[in-house]
Amino acid sequence: MVFSPLIAELIDALRCLPGVGPKSAQKMALYLLERDHQGADKLADSLRAALDNVGRCRRCRNLTEETECQICQRTDRNSKLVCVVETPADVVAIESAGRFDGRYFVLLGHLSPIDGIGPEELGLDKLKEFVAEDGVEEVIIATNSTLEGEATSHYIAELLKSSNIEITRIAHGVPMGGELEYVDGNTLALALEGRKKIE
Repeated sequence: MVFSPLIAELIDALRCLPGVGPKSAQKMALYLLERDHQGADKLADSLRAALDNVGRCRRCRNLTEETECQICQRTDRNSKLVCVVETPADVVAIESAGRFDGRYFVLLGHLSPIDGIGPEELGLDKLKEFVAEDGVEEVIIATNSTLEGEATSHYIAELLKSSNIEITRIAHGVPMGGELEYVDGNTLALALEGRKKIE
């Protein structure tokens, strides 16, 4: 099917979303144009407002429309405990677990020399300042268990080694409800290495 230039441009724009291929983008574009003009207007307005007003928290680099994000503003959070994550989505995931009461530092990526992402792009100089200024006692590194995530974790550990603080890495292993026969070998190896004493 041949689309007019504006419709083709809309379909192409929707393809920038993760997991959205040509067919999904076409379906969304046609739905908004045919059936939901009000929804399309709301989407366009919300997207423009977010692009114009959302930036990074001056302390942790999480996304926010304020100078400091809501987590950094809270006085009931443990300022001596910092969790380093790759993305704002990781903050949401950890917060939804309801078990962490510290603060965060968001890298907005991971080390990837091939893509031109080095320590400066991740704000690792700011992380070092953040740790020094706020009297942090423990940094939990919660980067992904990918090759890049592990390299980033190692780099951060080396960077903060002289800070005289505890540096820990989140455990990786068998998911709750998972059956061992379906878990891959690397995950099982990490689970065995990260085993804890039963008390």
